[in-house]
Amino acid sequence: MTETQTAADAVATTRPTLLEARDLHVEFSSRGRRARAVDGVNLAIGAGEIVALVGESGCGKTTLARTLLGLERPTSGEVRYDGDVLNYSSKALKEYRRQVQLVLQDPTGSLNPRHTVYEAVAEGARIHGLPDEQEVVTSALSRAGLRPPDRFFLRYPHELSGGQRQRVVIAGALALDPKVLIADEPVASLDASVRGEILALLLKLRADLGLSALVVTHDLGLAWNIADRVAVMYLGRIVESGPVEQVLTAPRHPYTQALMSVLPESPERVVLTGEPPDPTRIPGGCRFHARCQILASGKAAEAGVADHCRTNPLPILPSTADAQAACYYANNTT
Repeated sequence: MTETQTAADAVATTRPTLLEARDLHVEFSSRGRRARAVDGVNLAIGAGEIVALVGESGCGKTTLARTLLGLERPTSGEVRYDGDVLNYSSKALKEYRRQVQLVLQDPTGSLNPRHTVYEAVAEGARIHGLPDEQEVVTSALSRAGLRPPDRFFLRYPHELSGGQRQRVVIAGALALDPKVLIADEPVASLDASVRGEILALLLKLRADLGLSALVVTHDLGLAWNIADRVAVMYLGRIVESGPVEQVLTAPRHPYTQALMSVLPESPERVVLTGEPPDPTRIPGGCRFHARCQILASGKAAEAGVADHCRTNPLPILPSTADAQAACYYANNTT
């Protein structure tokens, strides 16, 4: 059985899978070279499940999110929704985007300053020809926590707080009654006092509506507060994944350990060496080895895996609910 077949066939979550990436690759041309932005990803989001996708800027998480939305076409591999391979015809994509909606990080940039709240939320309903437009807008605003909804109909974005603007963006997604939200840094532009409210709203939407969500973030604290599972991405590939409590309380991959070390309660700060990741020059062996604190400290050599780290590529992680790490040292010492 090939690596790809093994990864694709190992999809297993505790909930029925709703949205799935199977051996996904996305490449772009960059200065005459090929940038492997997504370089073999298997990821499944179950019905009613919130998955956090975390990693540094440039690791490929936004490209992965755009590909799951159908905004980018994979170079190879496939996106599946409710068991069916995504069809890229205009008609099929239009219907798909009723089911899978995007929530962007910057509500100010997402909203047209010349459109009222009513027009912003009604836009999707008009595109899809939904009946009872005012009822759709009223319900969406109410579910997003803007009550009474009609009080917001004629307001413009500049008349709202940052948290209210983000709720309008969420209401615009809810107007289409989707099954999945893909939220790209949904609270990054908000004040700390408002972030908790928006995270609580996402959890309430999951509880009330059964929504699934992929939350893209660089903030592990956010992942801890909202996610059921977490997937850690580095240089186009998921390097560790599993239940959020298990991964974030006992991270196994050195990269996850480094990300966790910046949190205030961390006993020891890990400073990564080497160059930031470049998707046009993915190194041989473990893609993290040039910056790995375990390899640099000599611990990998003591465990007898240093040569593997430098020369042998690791297999692509399958999509599974269990905790797993793409790391020779972690897998040799557990």
